[in-house]
Amino acid sequence: MRVLVLSTPVPTHFLPLVPLLWALRAAGHEVTVVGQPDVLGAVRACGLTGVGVGESFDVNAMLLKGLTEEQRPLQARPRPAPELIGGYGRLWWAHATSLLDRYTEVAEEYRPELILADPLEYCSLIIGARLGVPVVHHRWTVDAISGPARRFVRPDFRELCEKLGLAGLPDPAVLLDPCPPSLRIPDGEPGVPIRYVPYSGGADVPAWVRADRGPGAGRRRVAVSLGNTLALHGERFARALLHALAARPDTEILVTLPEPYRTAIGPLPDQVTAVDPLPLHLFLGTCDAMVHHGGAGTAMTATAFGLPQLALPQLADHFPLGDRLAATGAGLSFDTAAQQDDPRVVGEALDDLLSDRRYAESARHLAAEMAAMPSPAAVAADLEHLAGAAAEPREASVQCASRT
Repeated sequence: MRVLVLSTPVPTHFLPLVPLLWALRAAGHEVTVVGQPDVLGAVRACGLTGVGVGESFDVNAMLLKGLTEEQRPLQARPRPAPELIGGYGRLWWAHATSLLDRYTEVAEEYRPELILADPLEYCSLIIGARLGVPVVHHRWTVDAISGPARRFVRPDFRELCEKLGLAGLPDPAVLLDPCPPSLRIPDGEPGVPIRYVPYSGGADVPAWVRADRGPGAGRRRVAVSLGNTLALHGERFARALLHALAARPDTEILVTLPEPYRTAIGPLPDQVTAVDPLPLHLFLGTCDAMVHHGGAGTAMTATAFGLPQLALPQLADHFPLGDRLAATGAGLSFDTAAQQDDPRVVGEALDDLLSDRRYAESARHLAAEMAAMPSPAAVAADLEHLAGAAAEPREASVQCASRT
């Protein structure tokens, strides 16, 4: 089976798909990723092959556009009202229309039997409909956006779809959902479960990880991650956050902090240990809680390890993810800049997570639900059957045409 993978040009949109792509390759299927230069490094790093199309996109530059120095997106663009959440689709509608012809050319040459994409990649839906190939979308995390976004952009796609002989922008044949049942949005668009397997790239295992045996007696460890860059948060916010967290008694703070931001932040309290970014699954098993920005990979990895979480969401799907963590009792979330900038609010929230056993119990419940979900290997087998069933009518049509 030939599987064509399309990804929006953001590496963190592509990474959640990787375990499933590995499972497809291990089952003997051919997998090719088509994307802009932004994701091709991640494609090569995970051992897959890709076709580069278009120019670099640079999503951080887009998100920072119009902001003053040291201003982060949340300060300039607060959380949108629920009825406006579908508006996030407009960016990816413009992206799809600009690349559709080139993506179609690659697809027609490749002749896929299955198309796999992230949930905001609209070229996949149009190409799949034109080729008669099933399209599977793979969510990253709590998904309050993709369904409303598809509905929001359908009027924009109407004219283009009519020119291509389509009734409109189709829905995916399958929507894969890595969220454990309790974490999903109760009235959200239903999806097919797939177990989340932590993956954020490869790395050499540092000596400190190999030697570490976890927190010392009577000492708690809290992991902090604001992503692989502080471009969206700034040094001022990170510095204030780490000082607020370090003020908790008998608490060790372990933060992933890349250069040049580590130098720019300056000296940190003794309770804070800053390390280079590395895959979180290497050390989250030694931690008691997680503080993060609401990123999908970070939150889902912490969920897999059963950690209570303090979410400080900044944009887009960060907000509903924080909501659901709080609703399940596995975490707390503060979605305004004023709350996040208040050291008393942040500090007391961490105290609650570490002292109230109900948070840890709820977090372990989510981890158990996640572990019980179908593995990527099992889902890969199901997708093979899906592609095979879709191919039978096409083959029958070809046979009928050859007899006429």
